[in-house]
Amino acid sequence: MYRLALRLLTSKESAQDATQEVILKLWNRNNKLKDYANIEAFAMTVTKNYCLDQLKSKQNNNLKIVHSNYESHDRTSYEQLEINDELEQIGRILELLPDQQKLIFQLRDVEQYEYEEISEITQMNETAIRVALSRARKKIREELLKTHRYGIN
Repeated sequence: MYRLALRLLTSKESAQDATQEVILKLWNRNNKLKDYANIEAFAMTVTKNYCLDQLKSKQNNNLKIVHSNYESHDRTSYEQLEINDELEQIGRILELLPDQQKLIFQLRDVEQYEYEEISEITQMNETAIRVALSRARKKIREELLKTHRYGIN
């Protein structure tokens, strides 16, 4: 839940707050959670909706997409610099994607959810999810290739 909140809100503090709020909401409804077939999917749906509400409310208007989960101490400083640069560029590309594609990309490629679980979370059919994910990946690939071929944007 935290990683999804971090992807959507991109501020560690906002993501922590969102996760805490969602857990509190789920805790208050714990006797009703038995009615859901997939509690994890329900929790992710609540997290997604809460984060989107936060973004719409303009409380987090200074946020940008940054992914900081890829820290490794086994690389040289040059390799780490290249990785950080690539992640920043991917973050900039992700900003250009529609919200739906961002969400599906996060759930499938970062969180490693199955298409069926993403379908439960987003209330979309699996074919639409595959199409949106394919378009997001294609856009990311095209933009990265542009930069690698022609230099910095």
